[in-house]
Amino acid sequence: MSHSILIIDDEEPIAWALRRAFERDKHRVAVAATAEDGLVKARLHPPDVVFLDVKLPGMDGLTALGELKKTAPNAAVVVITAHGNLNTAVKAVEGGAFDYLAKPFELAQAVDATKRALSNRSEDTGARESLAEEDHSPDAIIGRSPSMQTVFKRIAKVAPSNACVLITGESGTGKELVARAIHANSPRRHKPLVPAHVAAFNPNLVESELFGHVKGAFTGAERARDGLLKLADGGTVFLDELADIPLPVQAKLLRVLERQEVQAVGGSDSQTVDVRIVSATHADLSSAVREGKFRHDLFFRLNVYPIHLPPLRDRVDDIPFLAEHFLRKFGVLNPAGAVPAETIAFLKSRPWPGNVRELRNALEHAAIESRGGPLRPEHFPEPSTAAGPVSLTERLRSLATEWVREQVQQLEGEEPADLHLKLIEAIEPAVLDETLRQVDGNRLVAARWLGLARATVRKLIRKYHPETVDPDGDE
Repeated sequence: MSHSILIIDDEEPIAWALRRAFERDKHRVAVAATAEDGLVKARLHPPDVVFLDVKLPGMDGLTALGELKKTAPNAAVVVITAHGNLNTAVKAVEGGAFDYLAKPFELAQAVDATKRALSNRSEDTGARESLAEEDHSPDAIIGRSPSMQTVFKRIAKVAPSNACVLITGESGTGKELVARAIHANSPRRHKPLVPAHVAAFNPNLVESELFGHVKGAFTGAERARDGLLKLADGGTVFLDELADIPLPVQAKLLRVLERQEVQAVGGSDSQTVDVRIVSATHADLSSAVREGKFRHDLFFRLNVYPIHLPPLRDRVDDIPFLAEHFLRKFGVLNPAGAVPAETIAFLKSRPWPGNVRELRNALEHAAIESRGGPLRPEHFPEPSTAAGPVSLTERLRSLATEWVREQVQQLEGEEPADLHLKLIEAIEPAVLDETLRQVDGNRLVAARWLGLARATVRKLIRKYHPETVDPDGDE
């Protein structure tokens, strides 16, 4: 079925590519290079779907979004931007956008967004007051990588609801920042956000910390005390290190979720509370459930809307933006602007087992060592081993990343070609030789280890070792 699509973007190549893709699907497509022209076209021929760029000459896209919702209230608007951050994502969702795409995006993503929009375009997400954090805020979540754009979009979508959110990710990825962003952009923003760092509690007092206790409930309980869940009434509780909650306490927490009631330790009466629970863990809760260490019913109640934070090694292109953010926060950003290119290359190449937290600490160390001068690699501390040794797989990924950068730089602006094939040819001989060495040259066993056909292994040996004279000597 043919639908009407309006593209508002001043970048001709993007508008052209989108137009071609949608016309191929038999849709009617109109294009505007300014918001003002787009609003006129929307008024004359109300579209079903609008692709709206944020940065436009004249009226910006986020301002135009509000006008579009008045002019074409039934249109599903997909906001696109080259400078994606949490603030933009939240404002887009607040303004009624159906979806949010960060440039550069694949055409398949735009086509998929259109299909979803056409089947849901009657949905109205509403609008509300924005209190999103700007990028220069001390607690801002920094990232322009596709994985972080997904995080921003999920925060923006879930914040207005009361749904439980489970934030996963390695230590140091910023799980508490995400929890704070969810609360700050929710209707509960004017009520308390109470962090409950379970791992820091005395194991014998976790129940008291969360639910409170009455006077005389246990030795040392000289007076009654409200728990963190009661203190957060009307607001949000952030349960960090969820996996550390003892099983008996998990049962009481489930009661809070099901009945919105808390019962103090030693008490017989329940108190009604209105709290939203956002939790976080770096542990594998699915495994804990299978092992009987975590209640499956509680897991499903807390995991209504999961948000996963990627490790820093999977978003190294965010490191320059993170570095600028932290150095500005420390008040030592070079007035000339940027961190030297050699330092950025150094930061991208070294491992960060402690993720963003370790990067922040290393930058602060380097800022002190540099004494106000440009940051150089020698100003940084040695890589941390506190988070455990970096795995061989992680080292291999880091080396592959560095290899790709080197290949691109060697081409001096030319478009890279056959990088995947070149990488395979670079590592394939080593994989083949070491596998053969591990199985004492038995090609049949090597083929099984490599997951290849025996004939393929024979062909690889001929390719990399043409001096081999007995290609059939498999045993």
